[in-house]
This record gives sequence, structure tokens and C-alpha cells, in this order.
Amino acid sequence: MALWRGSAYAGFLALAVGCVLLLEPQLPGSALRSLWSSLQLAPAPPGPGSPEGRLAAAWDALIVRPARRWRRVAVGVNACVDVVLSGVKLLQALGRSPANGKDHTILHSRNDLEEAFVHFMGKGAAAERFFSDKEAFHDIAQTASELPGAQHYVGGNAALIGQKFAANSDLKVLLCGPVGPKLHELLDDNVFVPPESLQEVDEFHLILEYQAGEEWGWLKAPHANRFIFSHDLSNGAMNMLEVFVSSLEEFQPDLVVLSGLHMMEGQSKELQRKRLLEVVSSISDIPTGIPIHLELASMTNKELMRSIVHQVFPAVTSLGLNEQELLFLSQAASGPHSSLSSWNGIPDVGMVSDILFWILKEHGRSKSRASDLTRIHFHTLVYHILATVDGHWANQLAAVAAGARVAGTQACATDTIDASRVSLRAPREFMTSHSEAGSRIVINPNEPVAKWHREGISFHFTPVLVCKDPIRTVGLGDAISAEGLFYSEVRPHS
Repeated sequence: MALWRGSAYAGFLALAVGCVLLLEPQLPGSALRSLWSSLQLAPAPPGPGSPEGRLAAAWDALIVRPARRWRRVAVGVNACVDVVLSGVKLLQALGRSPANGKDHTILHSRNDLEEAFVHFMGKGAAAERFFSDKEAFHDIAQTASELPGAQHYVGGNAALIGQKFAANSDLKVLLCGPVGPKLHELLDDNVFVPPESLQEVDEFHLILEYQAGEEWGWLKAPHANRFIFSHDLSNGAMNMLEVFVSSLEEFQPDLVVLSGLHMMEGQSKELQRKRLLEVVSSISDIPTGIPIHLELASMTNKELMRSIVHQVFPAVTSLGLNEQELLFLSQAASGPHSSLSSWNGIPDVGMVSDILFWILKEHGRSKSRASDLTRIHFHTLVYHILATVDGHWANQLAAVAAGARVAGTQACATDTIDASRVSLRAPREFMTSHSEAGSRIVINPNEPVAKWHREGISFHFTPVLVCKDPIRTVGLGDAISAEGLFYSEVRPHS
């Protein structure tokens, strides 16, 4: 439409000047130029470049480092090695052939593994399972690691966040988690691991991939997906939590990032309850004034999530989460739109905004509540929102833009946004609330960050430039949260 309008203006101007020349052929050039400029009834349409290119350029201008930067960041406590390989090739190497598929909530043997893999590959569905036999698992992990084509990556939210921070050479990064020899080798040289965190054997998570249409005997996958399994006791019990907190005194961080609470889902209710109290007690030992960011991850246990909301949220300063975690959190703690069973396509911005507002109003810092929570970084595939309690954070416009930019570069594996490889899929206009009279926001690629306020809480929204052909999506949420934090500035409070 804008291009059509631009063409119409140009045509009208040419016609007008043509008429003048016909009637007044002796008019001097300076007068003609003056007439031409006065006839330009509207600004020229935007310069060359797609909406994606203009948005990326606008971000680059907006993303500035904060006045007060982090110097030392401590991250804990879940870490592992992700071994990514062909599921069919691993099962063939283990001497298996496809029998009948059957789901097992816990895998006890190679036979259980084969049946569960067949079950999910036949559906083209993702799944994650615990393998109970330690010795059998380590034999399988060794076979998997040595297979041609097997790829080893840093895994676990804490390790991935630490790795992202370590890309900035002026930052010192401490990582506490179960770090074995392979993970230590994969980590950036800039990541310091305290000796107490080192263990003789890595925690391997085996990620068995299959492609759409891939065949194994009689079996054919309808969709590409992955089946993940591990025998991960250290992360499940958050074994490194106490080591993490005790190492902070010597390291003296100015930012702490905590993740791995979701790994406790495999524990008994009693152990979960006991461990959660210990988590809160440990966090309270961190000196006042050091912000603590909690990175959430996929969960299915509503009781555990409800306990985290009521016990852990008041003890942390900042949260990072995606659309599944946000809706599950609201369902578990009876928040807004909790009757919604799942998002229908792109999460509605007004509904997301309502839930973020409720978290900060009900569980965040206020004059009447002793809570430290003042910031939430929400990310979904096509947009991000940063919600902050006023007066506690600065540079959030740059932070939300930086988080969205890294989603596009990391998924496409490029250093900068390549406008030809990304697409702008965010809603171009939306309402800022569903539960009250919100305002209508229209997004302009030349000014890509929208801001609004609601009762002492500020919201910053920006679209994401979605990679059309993503190369690697594992750990994307962790990279987004780390980048958003890197550009954030906390305002000191006495």
C-alpha cells in the first residue's frame, strides 16, 4: 500500500511540474526546484530495504550498552553434555530392530528404550524419559558418543547461559554445576568452574533425532522430532546448589543466575518440598543488593510450580520464561486466563501482558510486600516482552531489542541479522490488555520497540525476526535471557 501511495505521489508531482513547464517554458531552474519541493505533499516512502532489514537496522541503533555494566556473573546449577545423533543409527548399533512400540514413563533397559523410541517415532512426537539403570545407561552413552555423526554440545540451562555470557571477554563468568571432562573441554576458556563442581563422569543427555519420512524396518516417522533420555541424578537433585552459593563469597559476583528447578520433577513430593526450602534458604544467604535471575524451563507438575511461585519468586529479582511456562504458571497458581488449555497459535499479546502484570502485582515488589521480584523477560517465537516494576531497572529498551536480535542470529547461525533469511511474523497491531481497557499499539519496523505502562509497571515489546530455516534451536531461550540481562542495568536501592 505504501509503495502504491509513493508511486501515486510521484506521478502526481511529475504531472504538476509537466503542466507548469508547458504553460511557463521560460521559468528558471531554481524556481522549478522550489516548486518541486513545495509540491511534495508527503514525506518520501521509507528508503530501500524490506521491513526485516529496516527493523534490524533500527535495533542496531537502539542497542546500547548500559552505563553500569556487570563485571562478574555467577551461573548455576544445571549442566550436562547434549549428545545429538540419529536415533535409528544408535538403536542399530545397540543391535536392536523395531518391534512393537510401547510408552514407558521410566526406562529400565535397552528393550524399554527401543519400545519407547518406536512408540514416539511412529507418532512423530517429542518425549523425554529417565533411564534408571546407571551402568546400562553409561554403556549406551559411550556407544552413542563414539558413533560417526554424533555431535557433542554444551547442555543444561546454566551452562548454556554461562557460555553465552562468556562470549563477552570483559566479563568474568563462574559456572557451578555437575561438570565432567567432556563438558569442561566444550566450555569457553572464559568460564571458571570451581574445583568442587568438577566430577569424573559427565552427565550425558542423549538426543535421538529422526527426520520426517525416515524409515526403520516397518516404521516410518510422520514428522521430524527427537527423543531425549538421561540418567541424570546430579541435576535432578540440584546437587551443586550448596557448592554454588558457598563459592559466591570468594567470587564476589554482581549478578547471579539460577536455573534447574524444573529438574526436580523426577524427585518424590517429600524430596521436592525439602529441596525447595533449602533452595530458598540458600538464596537468602546471597548478599542483599546482588540481583538474582531465575530461568524457568518446561514443567508438568503443577504442585511444584505453585510452590516455586509462592516460595522462590519473592527471593529472586528477575525471571526468564517462554509462552508454555507462562501459561502453565498461571494455571498452577490460578492467574489470569488460566482456563485456557493452550495457546491457539501466536500467544495473544494482551493475554500475555495480563499474566505478566499479575505476576509482578501479586508476587513482585511493592510497598506492602517483602519481595525482590521486579523484572520478567518473556519470549515466544515471534515477539518478546520485558515487564519491570518502575524505578528498579534501566536500559530495558536496549535489553529487549538485544534479546530479540540474538534469537534471529543464533537460530540462523549468523553474526548479524541476514534480512533475506528471517521473516517478521509478529502481530502488526494488538491490544495491551484483555482483562481491562488496554490501548491499541501499531508496530512500525522503523521504531520496533513499543512501550506502555500499567499501574507502576512498564512493558517493552519488540517483534522477533524469525529464522526461516533454523540451524540450531537448542538453548535459544537461554541465549535470549543472557543477552537481555547483559544489556540490563539494575538501579541500586538501599
